[in-house]
Amino acid sequence: MSGNGGVFGLCTKFKARITFLSKCLVFVVSLSLLLSIIIDYGFDLNAQESATVNFVYNFSWWFFILLYSLEFIFKRRFIDRHSVVMSAVAALLILLSIVGKLFPALHFFGSKLFVCSLLGIFSVVELSRSLVRVIDKKTNPALLLSAAFLVIIVLGTLLLMVPRSTLPNIRLSVVDALFVSTSAVCVTGLSPVDISSTFTLSGQTIILLLIQIGALGIMTITSAFTLFFMGETSLHNQFALRDFVGSDTFSSLISTLLYILGFTFAIEMVGFLLIWLSVHNTLGISIGEEIFFSLFHSVSAFCNAGFSTLGNNLGNSLILSHHNNFYIIVSILVILGGIGFPILVNVKSMVKYYLQRVFVSGKDPAATKGRLWHLANLNTKMVLYGTAALLLSGTLIIAVFEWNGAFASMRTADKIIHSFFNSVSPRTAGFNSVDLTSFSSVSIVVYTILMWIGGASQSTAGGVKVNTVMVAIANFRSILKGSGSVNLFNREISSYSVKRASAIIFGSLITILLFWIVLIAVEPLIPPYKLVFEVVSAISTVGSSLDLTPELGTSAKLLISLLMFIGRVGLTTVLMSMMHNSRKVAYKYPCDNVIIN
Repeated sequence: MSGNGGVFGLCTKFKARITFLSKCLVFVVSLSLLLSIIIDYGFDLNAQESATVNFVYNFSWWFFILLYSLEFIFKRRFIDRHSVVMSAVAALLILLSIVGKLFPALHFFGSKLFVCSLLGIFSVVELSRSLVRVIDKKTNPALLLSAAFLVIIVLGTLLLMVPRSTLPNIRLSVVDALFVSTSAVCVTGLSPVDISSTFTLSGQTIILLLIQIGALGIMTITSAFTLFFMGETSLHNQFALRDFVGSDTFSSLISTLLYILGFTFAIEMVGFLLIWLSVHNTLGISIGEEIFFSLFHSVSAFCNAGFSTLGNNLGNSLILSHHNNFYIIVSILVILGGIGFPILVNVKSMVKYYLQRVFVSGKDPAATKGRLWHLANLNTKMVLYGTAALLLSGTLIIAVFEWNGAFASMRTADKIIHSFFNSVSPRTAGFNSVDLTSFSSVSIVVYTILMWIGGASQSTAGGVKVNTVMVAIANFRSILKGSGSVNLFNREISSYSVKRASAIIFGSLITILLFWIVLIAVEPLIPPYKLVFEVVSAISTVGSSLDLTPELGTSAKLLISLLMFIGRVGLTTVLMSMMHNSRKVAYKYPCDNVIIN
């Protein structure tokens, strides 16, 4: 028996070692393939270098086909989503490659573009699987999220520095490439260079992809790959993914991910179509350029990124006049992106319910009698009421102070539209339709406050969030009334939410103050009010600037890049990634009152 046990133990160790080595091999091949695609895309290669890259392509092609075929054959459980799907794809690849070579009319399926696109997808899938295994190793989720954003930022920096990303005779410095990549991934919009006169179509496409990845969140995309191609995940992994996407229960995790991806692409496609219809045959560019312009600005608007392919952002003369529809569409996309995915899901349920009531009432009026369900949850009410109040007050204040100021040369209709647009933009899109340096001091202060508040939680926007401010206001009101609880919309807000809101506001203000002081020391010649505007814009991932970003030195750019990263990932997330969770204790300290005020 002992002999059999020893043999069994050796076999188990051998199997574990082989499994580990195979996973390492898959990771190395996937990473090498991804780097080869970047090198092939970004540089003009000589014959020997091209041969090396093509060897990597050919090796990876057959490696993945063999890998997925073996997984399908030897997997213990036959019904495994990853094995079945990827093995089917591998079989399809062989078929398509043969068809592409035999039939000239279908040569695309045998082309390098098709092969590299599929190989790129395979490499991302396998790297995602590796990332999920890291989650399963009890890694701090906050550290994992921070690291994932850093990896994409570094990758984006490399892609933006390759020659094909920039126009001829333009070479980005490492700091500028890092700044733009960070700004895109953190959906901010600040840039030390002009996007239209610096980057080629390929470079702008990279920025577009970085914006999309940053807005959806690294973990959301990885989770989607995992759930679709791997099937089940560990309990710890499910906890981490649930927290990242804001799902209430494990059962709703997949549906939450599907809603996030579905809402994002559906809204962006509708926005793309509407923008294209509003600018068609008005900008003096080709159809292809119109399509890219519309897609870029739809994604940038919904993701609250604030990037534009036009010089001078959306204050460009090509779009400034006779394009009010364009500004309205962009504003709606920014608002939809800024109210958050949970709110969109809740609003969808409300609309669906009321439509069903209308439909049923037409057939059976008695069926709709009685009290309506309370479909709008507390978060939805807070976000919708708070957003409406901020947009209305911002529009009125900017219109009053800029009617005969920055908007003096505009028609009445244009003044109203641009007042609304410049009230939406700080929430945290960062688009500019006029030069912000022409705004009055009052408008700049209001603009700064709107930037600091930002959009809603679990959205593409930044800032301390509308939810946080609404909770803080409710807490302030309860203190004034001497109430023992914090109530809002006939609901009591938990003490944890109140404490978290206070911590976020305090942390945000302290961070702004510290970075402002450091920037004043680093850039003593720049007016302090411009620096604080830049700091708030960066930490709130807005992207608006008082024409300051290109003037910043290297140290200041790195500080602003760090602020954008903190603003996107979240101050609490960054701090949590640096420390271990405190040990739970079975006792409490005596309670005492502190003299306040």
